[in-house]
Amino acid sequence: MVDIQKLIRPNVRNLKPYSSARDEFKGSASVWLDANENPNNTGLNRYPDPLQWKLKARISELKNVPKGSIFLGNGSDEAIDLLFRGFCEPGRDKALICSPTYGMYQVSADINNVEMVDVPLNTDWQLNLEGIRSHFSDANLKLIFICSPNNPTGNCMKRGDVLHLASEFKGLVVIDEAYIDFAEQESFVNGLENHNNLVILQTLSKAWGLAGIRLGMAFASTEVIDVLNRIKPPYNVNQLTQEAALKKLNNLDGFQSEVDTILSERKTLGIELGQLKNVSTVYPSDANFLLVKFTQPKVVYQALTEQGIVVRDRSKVAERCLRITVGTKAENSQLINELKKLQE
Repeated sequence: MVDIQKLIRPNVRNLKPYSSARDEFKGSASVWLDANENPNNTGLNRYPDPLQWKLKARISELKNVPKGSIFLGNGSDEAIDLLFRGFCEPGRDKALICSPTYGMYQVSADINNVEMVDVPLNTDWQLNLEGIRSHFSDANLKLIFICSPNNPTGNCMKRGDVLHLASEFKGLVVIDEAYIDFAEQESFVNGLENHNNLVILQTLSKAWGLAGIRLGMAFASTEVIDVLNRIKPPYNVNQLTQEAALKKLNNLDGFQSEVDTILSERKTLGIELGQLKNVSTVYPSDANFLLVKFTQPKVVYQALTEQGIVVRDRSKVAERCLRITVGTKAENSQLINELKKLQE
């Protein structure tokens, strides 16, 4: 087990966090005169629950994780930023990524003045274990970010590799599972209790279809969650977001059907892309997108843009590759038709 207290920045460990009016009151009440709110009922005139306990109770049921091991934020990006702020001393400590991967890790590191170590993935897009382990002797390395399924490559990292690293590393291993609902591999949330230095990030933005409400989830030991709660803004998840999330999570009808449809379309889209002359490689995917290598990606990207079809140019991080989200059947057909025209 890792000594989490040693990892926490001293000023954060000694911090007296802001206590909101709703934090201090315990019990039931009918008259609220504590938070300087407008007393006239608009449905939104009261501050939201600062720790989102009702929503966490539902997530706890679905994920089989204790409520105290759940952090909710304004997208997963808030949790990523708070991990840097809680565990990395600016100008001294370091974090590690395995490129190509999600760009927000680097951005958050730069914002927090934390040096980022990059150990690129192997040619099969899997972790370079020896390369990562070579940095374990650095006492200033505090965080390792592993995106699985990875963005933009789409593949899951080997479960055994990740768990071996978590067992050996004396810092936090952060596993970003934004796309896990599209993967056959089980979530690292299962077995979280065996590694107190694991932090699992998930979101309602992908499979759950709620990108617009910006709700991210972090699952970790209570020691880690307590740090995130100490340094987050008092009311970081607004009332509308909490209500929309709870409504969706209380009504699971259609969720698996939507996921299955996306997976079916992913398979069909991958086959059709693989038959195009200007496509070199369609990489296997455990997510709701495909990484596709083109012979002339810039030409393809520009041509699609002119037809109002927007894909993501990832050629700077993955040679000659565009990342294509799996759309509806009609959207995917439109994409393929436009790509076929480029071959004529």
